[in-house]
Amino acid sequence: MGKVKAICISERRGTAKSFVESAAFVTEYGIDGDAHAGDWHRQVSFLGQEVIDAFKARGAKVEAGAFGENIIAEGFTFKELSIGTRLRSGEVFFEVTQIGKECHAHCAIYQQVGDCIMPREGVFARVLHGGRITVGDDLELATDNIPLDAAIVTVSDRGFHGLRDEDTSGDKCEELLTAAGYKIYSRAIVPDVKKFIVDKLIELTDAGIGLIVTTGGTGFAIRDITPEATLEVCTRLAPGIPEAMRALSLKVTGRAMLSRAVAGIRKRSLIVNLPGSPKAVDECLSFVLPQLKHGIEILRGETGNCAR
Repeated sequence: MGKVKAICISERRGTAKSFVESAAFVTEYGIDGDAHAGDWHRQVSFLGQEVIDAFKARGAKVEAGAFGENIIAEGFTFKELSIGTRLRSGEVFFEVTQIGKECHAHCAIYQQVGDCIMPREGVFARVLHGGRITVGDDLELATDNIPLDAAIVTVSDRGFHGLRDEDTSGDKCEELLTAAGYKIYSRAIVPDVKKFIVDKLIELTDAGIGLIVTTGGTGFAIRDITPEATLEVCTRLAPGIPEAMRALSLKVTGRAMLSRAVAGIRKRSLIVNLPGSPKAVDECLSFVLPQLKHGIEILRGETGNCAR
């Protein structure tokens, strides 16, 4: 167990990192506002407080972030970690992807004292699950899987504008998800407007929520655009899930073939469209839910593939 002693970011590449008291970490991206964040394996860098203190004892005058590190933490000799090691600070999970780095151009610190510790003492990691970290928070080796979490997005003009007192479909989703062991991260009601749906799905997938279910907007009505919004967000599709739900529903009503629901993946999140009625939500989500946990664990790198 260690503690976060400093968080540092730079707004532009090539500039020194500066201290911030708290920062938002975005799944598969890095720190919000840091110029070195992005879709690559070196999203966040770590350096130990102890090795910085030893370096200072040699006469170097350095401030937090001087080595290009994002997080300074005490209690860890980061270079002794192996690639694939997972770290956790609150709800944020990291996976170590690189130990040290090659120094192609000697930095100002090297010019000052003839040495720099980041190339041999620092490590780099990906963000597996987003959240906020504040200086003073604990940092530890992650020994358990990322907690199973879910978010519910109800797509309804009437609900959004307060013309409907109850969100019965959202309530049914929460009931089923909670019973299956999911922690409900959030519930939201958005109008049948593509941008609102897209923005909410991006927000939730940036946080790394394992399962995001939408309810409503999957039919033939002119304003039913939940599938289109979902397709805009997803980078990979999971067609077997809506196919299975339609196959089940067709045993109840032939109108199930009119459902346009889709499912797909963005970053480390699975998004599943559900119908708008509580009864249909109960039927469809109850049917597919037992299999989704395994898919989320694969998506998060916590288990192997589905082959037997």
